[in-house]
Amino acid sequence: MALLLLIIIYIAFISLGLPDSLLGSAWPVMHMELGVPVSFAGIITMIVSGGTIISSLNSDKLIRRFGTGKVTAVSVFMTAFALLGFYAAPHFIWLCLFAVPMGLGAGSVDSALNNFVALHYKANHMNWLHCFWGIGATAGPLIMSMFLTESGGWNKGYLTISIIQICLVILLFITLPIWKFFEKGYVSSQEKSQNAAISRLLGMKGAKAALLSFFCYCAVETTAGLWGGTFLVRHTGLSADTAAKWISFYYLGITAGRFLSGFLAMRTDNRTLIRAGQIICGLGGIFLLLPFSDYFQLAGFILIGLGCAPIYPGMLHETPKRFGKELSQAIMGIQMAFAYVGSTFIPPVFGFMSEFTGIGVLPVFLLILIVIMIVSSEIINNSKKIREYPVD
Repeated sequence: MALLLLIIIYIAFISLGLPDSLLGSAWPVMHMELGVPVSFAGIITMIVSGGTIISSLNSDKLIRRFGTGKVTAVSVFMTAFALLGFYAAPHFIWLCLFAVPMGLGAGSVDSALNNFVALHYKANHMNWLHCFWGIGATAGPLIMSMFLTESGGWNKGYLTISIIQICLVILLFITLPIWKFFEKGYVSSQEKSQNAAISRLLGMKGAKAALLSFFCYCAVETTAGLWGGTFLVRHTGLSADTAAKWISFYYLGITAGRFLSGFLAMRTDNRTLIRAGQIICGLGGIFLLLPFSDYFQLAGFILIGLGCAPIYPGMLHETPKRFGKELSQAIMGIQMAFAYVGSTFIPPVFGFMSEFTGIGVLPVFLLILIVIMIVSSEIINNSKKIREYPVD
């Protein structure tokens, strides 16, 4: 039964990744057919991110009331409904309206599944699950590209992904009894202590440092991915197509690194993997600064990608150990919200800053975030007042 549920969660993580990269791949065609400026994509992503942050913060209350299985099923249904809305949207304003359920669904299911895996499965599965998210994020643009060559093809791309999500919703509702079996006794134990959890959550020892770690990690990952190509073109002098290929190695480093981290997690603990990842990220940032061959910049982005790989899954899996399983869902929701804030706002902040400083400051910007992430992470690890809670 545990194996069956794990397979379902793996499938869910692939499904989670499918919509995340669709807008970026379809927007060059969508904005022309809808008759809106290319910059309007930012409006949609901000609405989605806002909904994701709100639902992440409220995921604890929802899961305590309805359980992880129902919240996951309903959240995926909301995502499928939003994708269906994108398919049928006749005007840009409709995309904005359907971006609301897209964000609300994404935040709840992400927080719910990450906490469930952290509580019930080993660290290697957390790494592999996020590797499977990368597979979904890679498959989304590939599916969309199959339809973009024809008029209105982006609509069919969204429809296809929506149908895949609907199939997952059906599977999730069928398997609800399995989720309830795993959560038996867990939800009731949370209810005894969660009423006061939110009010004292930020006051817990290490909570603020943990939130800062998540914020900085996602800021590093998304800023490097978004602005890496521009840095290679403007600062290093590469052609746009070559820069795009090099940045693809950055994402490959994250996906392959998480696959490898799953095996390493069988032999070492999360803290060691997190520290190793942070050090590798730092080395990558230093490589970007070296004024030698362009291949040092390629190596820098690959190293940052490989370093990012174990950090996020490791920090997620450590949550019940750091704060106790009774409070894990509450703190998980806030951690996810801070992660989304970092990934949503820091890349545009750097873009605005680079207009004045030049794109060449990207390595320094990334290194500052990496150092802050390392310091905040070590504050948690070295605090004598944080006890490690047992997790089944």
